[in-house]
Amino acid sequence: MNEALIQRLQVPGPKKILACDGGGILGLMSVEILAKLEDDLRIRLGNAPDFVLADYFDFVCGTSTGAIIAACISCGMSMSRIRKFYEDSGEQMFDKAFLLRRLNYKYNDEPLAKMLRTELSQALGDDASLGSPGLRTLLMMVMRNATTDSPWPISNNPFAGYNQPARKDCNLRLPLWQLVRASTAAPTFFPPEIVTLAEGTPDAYTFIFVDGGVTTYNNPAFLAFQMATAAPYAVNWSTGADRLLIVSVGTGSAAKVQMDLEANDMHILYNASTLPGALINAASAGWDMACRMLGECRFGGCIDREFGSMLSEPDRPSNWSGSKLFTYARYDPDVTPDGLSALGLSDISSKAMQEMDAVRHIPDIQRVGREFAQKHMSLGHLRGFC
Repeated sequence: MNEALIQRLQVPGPKKILACDGGGILGLMSVEILAKLEDDLRIRLGNAPDFVLADYFDFVCGTSTGAIIAACISCGMSMSRIRKFYEDSGEQMFDKAFLLRRLNYKYNDEPLAKMLRTELSQALGDDASLGSPGLRTLLMMVMRNATTDSPWPISNNPFAGYNQPARKDCNLRLPLWQLVRASTAAPTFFPPEIVTLAEGTPDAYTFIFVDGGVTTYNNPAFLAFQMATAAPYAVNWSTGADRLLIVSVGTGSAAKVQMDLEANDMHILYNASTLPGALINAASAGWDMACRMLGECRFGGCIDREFGSMLSEPDRPSNWSGSKLFTYARYDPDVTPDGLSALGLSDISSKAMQEMDAVRHIPDIQRVGREFAQKHMSLGHLRGFC
C-alpha cells in the first residue's frame, strides 16, 4: 500500500485536481500548456529546480493521450521530460499505420506498449504497478471495457473497493504501462489491450479494453470531481471554491460547421464517420458546462452563444442558483481558423490541428500550445491555491 499517498490524500487543507483530455498526438498542446504552468508555479513556489507538477496537484487524471500525460506526471516526471517522450516517440505512437499491420502485433510487442513499459519502468523502478509507491499523486485513467460494454475509470485510490490487497483481482497489482496502453487503444490505430485480473490464481479472467476516448469521458474533469467527493470512492474531499481546484486541459477544439450540408448527404456512411466524433465532442462540452456551472470558473473560452463562457466575476451575481463546489479553469485552444489567427498563427492549418494522427505537424501543434499558454495561462486563475 502506498502510505505516502494515503497521507497526502488525508492531510487537511485545499486539494488540487488536474484533468487531461484525449486527442492523440494533439496531446502535445496539453504538454506545452502544462509546461508553462509548471514553469510559472516553480517560480511562484520558491524556484526549486526539481519542482514538478506532482508537487502541486494531489490528483491527476486523463483519458487516452491524457492518460499518458497524467501517468507521467504522477510518476514525478517534469514536463520537459514528457515533451521529449512525445517528440521522440510521437510518430511511432500515433502515426496511422495500415490497420492489418497494427493488428498483427502481439499486444505487448506493439510500439506504444514497448515505449510505455520502458518509460514508466525507468520512472518507477522495480515496482511499476498501479499500486507503485513511486506514484506521487492520486491517479485515474479512463478506458472502455469492451467486454462489459462500460466505461472504466481505474485508479490507484487506496480506499477503492477493487483496490483492496485482500482481493485476488486487486487492480493495484496491474502493470501501469498496460493500463495506460489500454486507455490509448484507439480503434483503427491500435489493437485492443487484453488485461488479465487475478493472474496466477484459479479465478483468473480477462477483459478487453479500448480507448477511453470512445466513452463519454474524453474530458474527464467531472469524473475526477466525482471520484474525489462521491461516498463510494471513499476519498471524501471537502467541496467549496476555497477547498477544491480543478484545472482541465484540452487538446484543441473546433466546431465543424457545414452550412452547405443537405439532408440527402446524411446517408449511412456519413453517419458512421461523423456520429462517434459528434457524440464525443458533445459529451466533452457537456462536462465542461457542468463544471462551469458547479464550479467558480475563472477561465475558459465561449462554449456556445447562449451559454457563453460562464466565467465567475467577483462583482457579479453567481451564474447559477446553487453554491460553488470548486474553483475551475479550462484551457483548451480554439483551433478554428479564427482562433488560430487570434493567436497569431494564421499560417497553421486548422484541419491539421483537429487530426489525432497529425504527426507531420508536431512543431505546429507545439506552437499552438505555447502561444495559447503565453496568451491565456495565468496563476491568477489559481489564486488561493498557490
